[in-house]
Amino acid sequence: MSGSASRASRYARMVINKDGKTASIVGKTTSFDFYESVYSPEVTATIVFVDAGESIGASKDQDTQERTGSIKNSLPITGMEDFEVNIQSKSGTLIYVKNPLKVNSAPIVSQESNRQIVLLSLKSNPAIDNKDIKNACKKYKGRISNTVESILKEMNIKKYTIDGTKNAFDFISKGEGGLDLINYLCKKSIPEKGDPGFFFYETQDGLNFRAIDNLIAEESVATYTYSGALKDQEDNDFKIVLPPNIIKDQDVSKALESGTYSSRNVFFNPLTFETEEKIYKLNEDNPETTLGKEVPFKDKVKNYSKTNYHILDIGSLDPTNTAPNNDSREWQAKSSMRYNLLHSQIMSIQVPCNLQLRAGNIITVEIERQGDKALGGVDQQQSGKYMILHLCHHFDSLRSFTSMTLARDSYGLYTGKK
Repeated sequence: MSGSASRASRYARMVINKDGKTASIVGKTTSFDFYESVYSPEVTATIVFVDAGESIGASKDQDTQERTGSIKNSLPITGMEDFEVNIQSKSGTLIYVKNPLKVNSAPIVSQESNRQIVLLSLKSNPAIDNKDIKNACKKYKGRISNTVESILKEMNIKKYTIDGTKNAFDFISKGEGGLDLINYLCKKSIPEKGDPGFFFYETQDGLNFRAIDNLIAEESVATYTYSGALKDQEDNDFKIVLPPNIIKDQDVSKALESGTYSSRNVFFNPLTFETEEKIYKLNEDNPETTLGKEVPFKDKVKNYSKTNYHILDIGSLDPTNTAPNNDSREWQAKSSMRYNLLHSQIMSIQVPCNLQLRAGNIITVEIERQGDKALGGVDQQQSGKYMILHLCHHFDSLRSFTSMTLARDSYGLYTGKK
């Protein structure tokens, strides 16, 4: 498609399928929003459509005279219907046809004598399958990344990306769904290289179990600029269309309270009744992996600012084993530091629709420097690499755009340091 990426996209397919009976809402749709987040193992969407009735014939068990009526009442839409979508934009195609989304709810938001406005809430198939618990109390053993793959195969999920872990963990599922189990494993996982801490999330490409350090080490997939003024429409596909919204900036007090830079940790051994004290400092064992320059204030924090208490897992699944199960001394404090640090700065931006972007991607943001505009240049402090925490692709009859929530752990343009 030519023209600007912010122009209205084409709804090639919008079909609701229930037991082989279908209804198209291509000409009825007023807006469609598609969501991804590194916090969520499911993609979701919402769609609003207007139905003037006479859209589809009711089945005999719904209406003895089999009269035509609205899609909501005559199909009828009650939940768990397949929703097939194909939206074509300049930047690509959003498509869920072979693996359609599922209708989660379908409230009528407005109703008049001659029309209904219906809001469909949609979820991906894995999110629905997650509630179908086949193994209420299954025991898992071995490397965490192998366990994650095993759970996904049990759920018959074929599209996924898994970063390898170097630590093992034995546990019992305790009646939780597969996606919930993997979420539970994120903070307990240590990548083969780098600090503990994973995200488990779904994008258009499938499910992802990715280490935070691996994600932020990836190359930037796009560069977006903000100059406060848009030029001709054809040149704005990689412009930030609204002023960036700074949601959170570095908060030193909260960082110290949470133990982001240094923490004292006391571990209790239930076998020997002994306690062990360890003080962890940010990136003490590994070279820094950051999205910007060095972590601010790190070297100025001389003492720990928080104390945590932990109980080692010894003998809970194997009474003969006296070694800790997934030794929490290796990940408990460090993963907390990694998560907290990543959220040091949070910013939201809106750009012309880009269906190539995914939650977890790294993008570069260039914000104009304040001062004499004739001198040009970008703000060396605000500009740099950011991780996409959440994104929303929005489509309506007039425009298409992508909104993103971005995060990073330090200030400044990336310098290529080790």
